[in-house]
Amino acid sequence: MTTWVGRTATEIAAAVREQRVAPREVVAEHLARIERFDGRVGAFRTVRAEAALAEADELLSRDLGSLPLAGVPVAVKDNLAVRGEATRMGSAATPDTPADEDHITVARLRAAGAVVVGLTNVPELCVFGTTEGVHGTARNPWDLSRTAGGSSGGSAAAVAAGMAPIALGNDGMGSLRIPAANCGLVALKPGHGVVPAGIGHGDWFGMSENGPLATTVEDARLMFSVLADTGQAPPAEPATRAIAVSVRSPLAGVRVTRPYTTAARQAAALLAEAGHRVRPADPPYPLWLSTTSLAHWTAGTAVDAEDLDPRRLARRTRVHAAVGRRFVTGVRTGVRREQLRARLAPFFAEHDVLLTPALARRSPASVAWHERGWLRNILANTAYSPMTPPWNLTGWPAMAVPFGTLPSGAPCAVQLVGRPGSEAALLDVAGQLEVLNPWRRTAGLD
Repeated sequence: MTTWVGRTATEIAAAVREQRVAPREVVAEHLARIERFDGRVGAFRTVRAEAALAEADELLSRDLGSLPLAGVPVAVKDNLAVRGEATRMGSAATPDTPADEDHITVARLRAAGAVVVGLTNVPELCVFGTTEGVHGTARNPWDLSRTAGGSSGGSAAAVAAGMAPIALGNDGMGSLRIPAANCGLVALKPGHGVVPAGIGHGDWFGMSENGPLATTVEDARLMFSVLADTGQAPPAEPATRAIAVSVRSPLAGVRVTRPYTTAARQAAALLAEAGHRVRPADPPYPLWLSTTSLAHWTAGTAVDAEDLDPRRLARRTRVHAAVGRRFVTGVRTGVRREQLRARLAPFFAEHDVLLTPALARRSPASVAWHERGWLRNILANTAYSPMTPPWNLTGWPAMAVPFGTLPSGAPCAVQLVGRPGSEAALLDVAGQLEVLNPWRRTAGLD
């Protein structure tokens, strides 16, 4: 008997278009997978079992042959509106009111034939790089003692556990790349304006971007083409690119551990053997990057929390927002972000792609971080995920790509960064790494 769990979105969509399988069968298998394993993983805040099956049946009235994601189950991060479902953002302070309309990215996925099977867990207001709170805790399916990461932790956990072949998330300080790196997935944070944002109250000053989480580069490319509404373009012919490899942390005082530096150097060596011009080179990160990152991170939360009852927020969220309120006015000017872009632009004029470790160390233990103090959360987040914030501040595209394993057996990963408009180039380089160093698609939970 053919099973569709563990198959890629590309494979599923092709089979549905060719009428080798009905959308209901595909969706039902994934719902059964969720029912069996999500009690251990904690990927979903809510599962849309009846609604998803009904929507799968409704696809039969459409022209399946024209749908790039025909019958593909998709998980959606719980800070994007799904018609008929509440958007809780991981908080008890948000209203339990069903949304009247889909967020534009959800609407595009549905228009392409995808079926939303559920909304995934996030840390409160999508602030932190671990996912736990009043609505649930998302664990890494490769190592259930560890967090899936955040803030798109539930989305990443759902895909890594085989509960959906693709998931929608977003990234304001690394929130796609961090959980993808933890869970062995491909994630793309597009450059600013490439995919519609509309996240929270102002997209964290334009730093947050919606993007795909997938098990393969091909699926990430397909989902990105739907989200960006560009039409699917085939992979480009291999091109020789100038690639800089840097294992230095952008944030002063944070050390990158050996498994991640080793992964970056090994990935660089493979790309050099494939014909790319690869050389060690560190971007000129300014010393003020740490304080600028903290100011933008906290100010974004301050704005998102403005209309919420602080008594219903977790203590770490209240403190984060309180710290950020003093920075909102300065952050809104965009001066520091423009200075950072100006400082880093000459580096990317010389290099097509920057290759770095995706994280500095393995993810923290899966514990009740939402009940711990603000400073303890800040230190834990900064110690393991310093590599991602610069590229939200610049608004340039960046990817997490699985590469190798940690001593624990959990996935390791590298990060690819490019200049504005280089999403296709990043996907091409990621695709080469996938061929040169294949990775397992999903964690074994049986």
